[in-house]
Amino acid sequence: MRIGELSRRTGVPTRLLRYYEEQDLLRPERGANGYRSYAESAVADVRQIRGLLDSGLTTEMIRAILPYLGGPGELHPPAECVTPQTAALLQDHLLRIQSRIDCLTRNRDRLSAYLAAVRPQSGGR
Repeated sequence: MRIGELSRRTGVPTRLLRYYEEQDLLRPERGANGYRSYAESAVADVRQIRGLLDSGLTTEMIRAILPYLGGPGELHPPAECVTPQTAALLQDHLLRIQSRIDCLTRNRDRLSAYLAAVRPQSGGR
């Protein structure tokens, strides 16, 4: 399929698809005319890349782990394939995620306490 079709099916703008290619996350074939040609599997690949980006991973991290992904939610890197640099990248990201979770939890708890203090107590509602 051509880039426009992949964009339509995934909801990802063609500009971003070209960026993913530049980042070595997608590898379309090139026809004699220079047009990109994507396999059917590119739809799932793009959705997976989007999900990983949405979860906060950088393109560098995704490039490091993408060869070992079996599908959405599946990560099967053989231990011998994970370099110390990749492990360090993922560990650092995990720490950043936990820090954000801790911050969000504190903010949720503070807002809940505030609302509980300022809400009028309802009699029968």
